[in-house]
Order: sequence, then C-alpha cells, then structure tokens
Amino acid sequence: MVETATKGNVLIVDDDRGHRIMLRTVLGGWGYAVDEADDGNLAIEKVHERPYDLILMDVRMVDVTGLEALPAIKQYNPAIPVIIMTAYSSVETAVEALKKGAYDYLTKPFDFDELKLAIQRAMDHSRLREENRSLKEYFAAGFDPGSIVGHSVPMVELLETVALVAPTEATVLITGESGTGKELVASAIHANSPRRDKPFVKVNCAAITETLLESELFGHEKGAFTGADRRKEGRFRLAHQGSLFLDEISEMSVAMQAKLLRVLQE
Repeated sequence: MVETATKGNVLIVDDDRGHRIMLRTVLGGWGYAVDEADDGNLAIEKVHERPYDLILMDVRMVDVTGLEALPAIKQYNPAIPVIIMTAYSSVETAVEALKKGAYDYLTKPFDFDELKLAIQRAMDHSRLREENRSLKEYFAAGFDPGSIVGHSVPMVELLETVALVAPTEATVLITGESGTGKELVASAIHANSPRRDKPFVKVNCAAITETLLESELFGHEKGAFTGADRRKEGRFRLAHQGSLFLDEISEMSVAMQAKLLRVLQE
C-alpha cells in the first residue's frame, strides 16, 4: 500500500478481483492510497491492523458478506465511514446497511462522478466529526468560545485557530465582511489568553477623525494642542498587559498606519 497519498487511506473489500483492480486504479488516480481485501473476515482483520479513512465494501461475498462484516467493523471503530456497494440493488438491503452503520450505499456499475462525490462527502463527514471531537477537547481543557456559536467545518477551523493563537503574544489580523463577528473573535482571543484578567480595550478607527484618533491611541500631554486642558492616557497605555482591539483598521489613513506600524514593531 502506498503510504505517501495525500487524500486518505481507502480499503476496498470485494471478492471480484477485476472490480478491485478497477477501483484501485480509479481511486489511485484521484490521489487516495488503496488497500484491498477479498472477504469480510479479512476486512475486519485489516481494520484491526491499521487505520483507514474510508471503506468501500461489497455486499455479496463468498464467506463473510459485507452486511455481516459491517457491525464488527463499526464496533471496533465507529468513526470509519463505510460505503456499501452491490450489483443487486434493493430497498431492503439499503435500509439494512444504513441501520448497521453504513454511511452510504452505491449500486454497480458505478457512475464515477457519483462515486467520487460519495467518497468526498464521507471524507468530509469523517473530518468534521474528528474536528468536533478536537474542539470538544479544547473546551474540556478550558477553552471558552464566548458568544461564538457554530459547528460547521469553517467555524471549527476558526475556533481551533483562536485556541492556537490566544496563548501567544502575536499580533493578530482578523478579516471578514461587516457583521461576521470580528469583535467576537477578538473577545474570544482575549478571554483565552494569559491577559484575560487585564483590560480589553476597543477602538473603532472608522468612527474617529484622524487627528482625534492619534490622540486616542497615543494620548497627549496637557497643552499639546488647543483644548488639551489635561493629560490624557492613550488606548495603548490603557490596554497595558491586556489586549487592544483596533476595529475597522483599514479605514485608518496611510500616515496613521505608518505611526501604528512603528508602535507594533517596537
């Protein structure tokens, strides 16, 4: 079996050698590493020997059928998606396979586009389950998503990234359309950082004129300009040892961005 495949390891279980060769060739061309078994019993043994990302298994085989092997495989590793394949399509067989834990059911001869889509869906489903499991471990370890709600693949990836960067001292750029929750992400990063007990200071760069923004960020001394009747601490100073969230930073003038860059560098 090829160990360098990038898309995942697939076990093909079929007593028809010609069909196995055809599937090995097709799946190999799609980037999958392929292993084979000609009987349900051998498939069970192989599942105990090594991890697979997907199993394509025929229903009718000489010794142990696919429907007989399926419960044993799912009992050993419930996370493996199993796609049942057969030349003898019937509603009863499909229902029985799904009840026993099959992810999907395909009829021979295959439409290769349908086969490819079924494999991709199964892989995505399996990956999402694993990512959700990982996310639950983050939460169990004390990760707090705050007000962020979602279980889709992009949201899971986002929360994992938040959990990864929150303990660091890195400057974080959060991008996204208006209303997508950039401030929620910033809050989650702060809440899960070593700075969680220090100030979380927010500045809307689009809502303040350039002159006032410089004063807001960096502060000013008394008498620095007309109307400066007292010394003012800047937001950077107020956020000392905490987090500073600069909202709508792209609205800042180029000159102001240059001054901000100097601060971030030093």
